[in-house]
Order: sequence, then C-alpha cells, then structure tokens
Amino acid sequence: MEMREKTQVMNAEEIRRALLRIAHEILEHNHKHIEDLVLVGVKSRGDFIAHRIAENLERIENIEVDVGAIDVTLYRDDINLHETQIQVSNTELPFDITGKWVILVDEVLYTGRTVRAAMDALMDFGRPAAIQLATLIDRGHRELPIAADYVGKNVPTSRREFVRVQLAEEEPGIDAAIIYEKESE
Repeated sequence: MEMREKTQVMNAEEIRRALLRIAHEILEHNHKHIEDLVLVGVKSRGDFIAHRIAENLERIENIEVDVGAIDVTLYRDDINLHETQIQVSNTELPFDITGKWVILVDEVLYTGRTVRAAMDALMDFGRPAAIQLATLIDRGHRELPIAADYVGKNVPTSRREFVRVQLAEEEPGIDAAIIYEKESE
C-alpha cells in the first residue's frame, strides 16, 4: 500500500517542549510517589521517549527514575501467530514493578490495542500500584476504553491517515511527527 506524506505535525523543538511538559505533569501528579515511580516504554519508539522523559525528570528534580522497555508483539489481539515474519524484540525491565507507579509510554495512541497489550505484558512482570499512560501524540479513533494521562499533542486524523514519529535515536538528526495518507487503490 502506497503512502504519501501529508503534513508535519511536530518538529524537533515541539517534541522537546511536549516531553518537557509531560515530565512536569508527571511530577505534579505523582509528587507523593516519586520514589516509587518508573517509566516503561513500549517498543519501539516509546522506549526512546521514556528515556527522554526520564532525562527531563532528572534535570527538573534531580531524581533518577528507572526506565524499562516492553515488547508487546505476542500480547496483541490482532497478531497472526501463524505468520513466519513475526519480529519480537527484548523486553528490558531490570527492576521489579510490583508496588511501583508505572508510567507506560508510547509514541502514538490510536485504537488503544497496543496499550491494552502493554498492560497485559506488564502484569506478567508484577503487580504495579498504578499504571498511567503518557503519549507524544493522541490521534483518536479508540476501539477500547483507554485514555492517556499525559499527552504531548492531540492530532485529529482520519482512518486513512497514519502518524509516524521519527526520532534521532533511530534516524540521526531527525525528530518529527508526520501524517501520511494512504494513496487511493
């Protein structure tokens, strides 16, 4: 399926400011639980964003927050387990999440299915005190009753559109969020 670039909705500076604001909001809403706060990014890109938020938290409050990454591939309800091309990456949770205040981080919130899969995966690693959701972009179109606690930017989209977040960690020098549109078939 062919996609064409439609518009850039966030540039590097807007992403930087949004993640800084999210860090401030996390501190404001979790000031009583700072010592039990951890960030877990959904691979891929949510983990990079989680690290950036953690860096902001450290700069703002001089606190060190544990950061992990979770792969939700095998927890998705829309995966075809008979496909031979399924790619699974490592989950990296070098800390116990039991009793922790987990901030789950993803780059784009769409139907909510990835977040549901991430929550299922987290429960296999322990029982957090709470799970909150941070996302750089909320594009709407929820299929499950899931809402983000922290949103960098709301970007209304059609179902024919796709939001791609490009990060310097994967593509050196590039931080942007771009809407692509499916070409007519």
